[in-house]
Amino acid sequence: MGSSNENIDNEVLAQLKQNNQIPIIETLDNLGCTHSDIVMLLVEYQVMSEQDDDEVFDQWYDALCDDKLKVLKAFEILRAQFERTVNE
Repeated sequence: MGSSNENIDNEVLAQLKQNNQIPIIETLDNLGCTHSDIVMLLVEYQVMSEQDDDEVFDQWYDALCDDKLKVLKAFEILRAQFERTVNE
């Protein structure tokens, strides 16, 4: 990755950190998830999102505990903000 791309990425990440005053984001530190739980959740989410069978994804999603749902919602919110910021 080139220096200019790295600077752009750092600027975008700094802006996201500055703008993450979203209530669901603020609650994440109080969850009972470990870092490894969150990494595994995001891996599962990626794999399940690529499934051709929406019912399989829906069953997986519906079985998630509240803490994991909060993590995924926060991830999606920040990802959407990131995509908007990059496309500006």
